[in-house]
Amino acid sequence: MYNDYSQTKLDDINMHEQSSDQDPLHGITLKIMVTRLEQKYGWQELGQRINIKCFNSNPSIKSSLSFLRKTPWAREKVEALYLQTKWPN
Repeated sequence: MYNDYSQTKLDDINMHEQSSDQDPLHGITLKIMVTRLEQKYGWQELGQRINIKCFNSNPSIKSSLSFLRKTPWAREKVEALYLQTKWPN
């Protein structure tokens, strides 16, 4: 019924749907995460929870995004805090 090409495409679509269903951060950009965390905690508490310079010294969304995009270990900490935070529905 399916040729090899159309079956491969269906497999790709199914794999993408499964991976996005399993990834709780799917569709949430780093900018959204940092903005929401800053709104919830403020820079001071955010800097206490994740002790990185971009949250503690002249913090801004722009400088934080620049640092976090270049620094995987710091981004992982932000993603973990975002996932641990209780958000209203």
